[in-house]
Amino acid sequence: MALRGRRRPGAQVTVTKEESGQEDADDRGDMSGGGDAYVPSPRRIERERYKRTRARRATAIAALSTLITGVVLYFVVVGAPGWPRTKETFFDAQYAREALPKVLEGLWLNVRLLLVCGAAVLVLGMLIAIARTLRGPVFFPLRALAAAYTDFFRGLPLIINLMIVVLGVPALRLQGVTVDPVLLGGTALTLTYSAYVAEVFRAGIESVHPSQRAAARSLGLTNRQALRHVVLPQAVRRQVPPLLNDLVSLQKDTGLVSIGGAVDAVRAADIIVGRSLNYTPYIVAGLLFVALTIPMTRFTDWVTARMDRQRAQGGTL
Repeated sequence: MALRGRRRPGAQVTVTKEESGQEDADDRGDMSGGGDAYVPSPRRIERERYKRTRARRATAIAALSTLITGVVLYFVVVGAPGWPRTKETFFDAQYAREALPKVLEGLWLNVRLLLVCGAAVLVLGMLIAIARTLRGPVFFPLRALAAAYTDFFRGLPLIINLMIVVLGVPALRLQGVTVDPVLLGGTALTLTYSAYVAEVFRAGIESVHPSQRAAARSLGLTNRQALRHVVLPQAVRRQVPPLLNDLVSLQKDTGLVSIGGAVDAVRAADIIVGRSLNYTPYIVAGLLFVALTIPMTRFTDWVTARMDRQRAQGGTL
């Protein structure tokens, strides 16, 4: 018999099995054999079956709608009045086969530029960011120089920077200064992108709560040790997605070194276009850059989603 009303302080309440909620037992299932084997309940089996059916239906609907959209777009594009001329100018299979080997050979130069300039950008950007976050009046000139560097190269258009370095430096005819357009173009890319990456690193450093540094100092670490072992690991981990985005942009902008005569993918396509007056090689070069960029973009999205899940679960500081 259930008793209603106020319970006397300190009194014990006995709850029977029937009152504890039979529905929870239905969801958990049966534990037979003394808890050795798990047998899902009929309700749980039905729920899982419903989820699978719903997922298959959603996938089928998405596939069907995609197919219909693709067919409609195909007939709209092919039926357009200027499609034959567009196909001849931009999608000629003969010129595509001619351009593909040469553009691929030039693309290897873009990949090498990405690897070398990417590493240099990360190192230089980190040093500039650390310089901007140094404390104390004695470091004011260093902070001012770092701020001036980032402000200048973030405001200067990349194409102008490339023209000044790639075309202007050889005009000086200085002894011992290289005139290789690849080296000069890589230098210009490094100067510009290190300013952007430095701001990304600085934002990450300043996002770390001051209590982290204070805790490290209380444990006997010096300022340098606290920065290296406590602040920087957290800052870099938080800024991985924007750093990857900057590397994606750098990957595309390596094609701008062609303005100095370096035979990369863009320049190889430009040579064929200048001879044939057909623009299919540009399409080939563009598609190769897209194919090179998509995996890194998807990896960036995956890292961002993973870090968001960890942050929501308290997995990162």
